[in-house]
Amino acid sequence: MMVYVVGGAVRDELLGLPVADRDWVVIGATPEEMTAQGFKPVGRDFPVFLHPETHEEYALARTERKSGRGYQGFTVYSAPEVTLRQDLARRDLTINAMAKTADGILIDPFHGEKDLREGVLRHVSGAFADDPVRILRVARFAARLAFRIDDATLALMRLMVESGETDHLVPERVWQEFARGLTEPHPELMFEALESCGLRAKLLPELKTNPRNLAGPLAVRFALLCWPLAEPDIKALCDRLKTPNEERELAMLACHCRNLLVPSQSNEFLNLFKRADAFRRPERFALLLQAAGLAQPGCIAAPIEKALAAAAAVDAGEIARRASAPAAIPALLDRAREQAIASVLG
Repeated sequence: MMVYVVGGAVRDELLGLPVADRDWVVIGATPEEMTAQGFKPVGRDFPVFLHPETHEEYALARTERKSGRGYQGFTVYSAPEVTLRQDLARRDLTINAMAKTADGILIDPFHGEKDLREGVLRHVSGAFADDPVRILRVARFAARLAFRIDDATLALMRLMVESGETDHLVPERVWQEFARGLTEPHPELMFEALESCGLRAKLLPELKTNPRNLAGPLAVRFALLCWPLAEPDIKALCDRLKTPNEERELAMLACHCRNLLVPSQSNEFLNLFKRADAFRRPERFALLLQAAGLAQPGCIAAPIEKALAAAAAVDAGEIARRASAPAAIPALLDRAREQAIASVLG
């Protein structure tokens, strides 16, 4: 039995980046031998085990053969005779197809270290075309590392799109890669990569231009992505990507409130706060302001935050106790909040 650290941990170590998690591949072992040594099986589609002490993942070496469309259309073969090279050959990019021995010797059959030095994203073999998710991974790595995509790899990505292989992408996997790409240091390069291979028009048809200046947490970046879009287009995009609730809600909130984000009068401030549900959900409203500050010239967060703090400090309970009738409470509360806002705006 031989054990090697593989993939991202090797890549990031060579790049001088911190290594958070290590994945291991095991050569020459059976599942029974792994469990006999205390490893806990966790893999459903192929043998993956957790180390009894470190809880890091150890996968038995395997090969993959295309047997259908999409991400799940593979037949996996795992046996003691599968070699390290065979296991590395099934991986997507050369920079992810390296391994290291326990004593630190680099094993690099596909010249991934050279591609790291030269800043190139290059596919390992023609098997790259078997999995359409790999297009999104290439785009994400472009956004993370600011590497260029090898011409042959880009041509293969285009062929995958044209052949219809990407029509079988699973939305949950798309969102997983897409969301990670949005939060990378250079997200605009992800969109450039998708545009270059033709997938942007299929996957994100609502976007007419590649976005720029994406910053902040994921929900803010997604709201910025959707900022120019009409409500039906935002809904269509979210449905296609299976966008989680937090990101979907903020994008829709921005759509409903973007015309209210440069208030000048106290009633305009209050209208914004009520429309955005800012009193009950101040954290979400803060994210809206963060997005607006990047997307909308003239939106300055400081006076809006000051006005919100003043309006939120109004004692609604006291106003309710003094009201002559329950029906009068909303108008009285609005008037008190407008007065509080006016007092701090000067």
